Amino acid sequence: MKLEEARDWLRLAAVPGLGGASQRLLLKAFGLPEAIFEARPTALAAVVGESLAQRIAGAEDDAALEAGLAWLAEPDNHLLTLADPEYPRSLLDTEDPPPLLYVKGRLELLGRPALAVVGSRNGTAQGERNARAFAATLSQAGLTIVSGLALGIDAAAHRGGLEGIGTTVAVIGTGPDRIYPARNAELARQIAAQGAIVSEFPVGTPALAGNFPRRNRIIAGLAQGCLVVEAAERSGSLITARLAAEAGREVFAIPGSIHSPQSRGCHKLIKQGAKLVESAQDVLEELRLTIFSERSEPDNTPSPREGGGGGFSFDVANSGEDLLLSAIGHDSCTLDTLVQRTGLTPDNLLAMLLPLELEGRLAQLPGGLYQRLA
Repeated sequence: MKLEEARDWLRLAAVPGLGGASQRLLLKAFGLPEAIFEARPTALAAVVGESLAQRIAGAEDDAALEAGLAWLAEPDNHLLTLADPEYPRSLLDTEDPPPLLYVKGRLELLGRPALAVVGSRNGTAQGERNARAFAATLSQAGLTIVSGLALGIDAAAHRGGLEGIGTTVAVIGTGPDRIYPARNAELARQIAAQGAIVSEFPVGTPALAGNFPRRNRIIAGLAQGCLVVEAAERSGSLITARLAAEAGREVFAIPGSIHSPQSRGCHKLIKQGAKLVESAQDVLEELRLTIFSERSEPDNTPSPREGGGGGFSFDVANSGEDLLLSAIGHDSCTLDTLVQRTGLTPDNLLAMLLPLELEGRLAQLPGGLYQRLA
């Protein structure tokens, strides 16, 4: 985008009281921001009222606008507008697409298939392990992991998204030059280098409580579906899930203990029709995608499992034990579940499980369950 074009977009966004809905009305009526600023006040007033028309007519360059231009001049910083062909189509199709998106990092990720992974800021250790494991597997299957850079489940999902060949997008509730919370500063730097950080808020915008629920619609809008890992009964993650459902996205939830407050939000979603998931494969099957290990390349070879379909691509002679541990994940599972996840026969699996048990890397639990220990 040329500097003067960016200046007009930033100046329009900076008009006090001129929200996204009013900006879209003006853009529909007059075209690009340059034409809006050249329009007569009476014509503007017919669209947004006299008060806003006067503010638009009196809009001038200020320090905030110059700060935005300075940010845009830095490497790997981008400004996406509703007029850009690179503006993510999935977000454009929602009811309230932001007129401007500040993007730091890999712009092309916003056009790729994505999954929102969200949950409690006070997630349990198991919940964070689940979020990271699901995100790692799903990102390596080709989905970009979208979350909100909050503590707890969000941060774990981003870390999982960055593992292996995967990547992630963080949608933040501050200006693109601010990181909140500060404890995630190093994670944010990794995301900016390998993924992308996205904000609709102007440069310099601090962490304001009302902005975080608002950014949830962008998280939901960028993704094909939304996976809630852990959430209390009153949680911002449920807002994201509701927005995803309203936008026609798939909603997934991981169940937990009936005694855990952090499971009640997920159970509520499942009662309302969210898909209960126990493995990453459940998500991919619903989205009609396939899991491939980081050592395998996608091809048209049928799965060893009868009937074809997706699964972990195993090479028993090449790190099969590590891949088997990945298939087990961090929760206990049955031999039948491993057959479904791996495509291997029960005899092959038992031959691989026994050495791992003797090495202390997994344990066999009552009821025929297997639990990964490391």
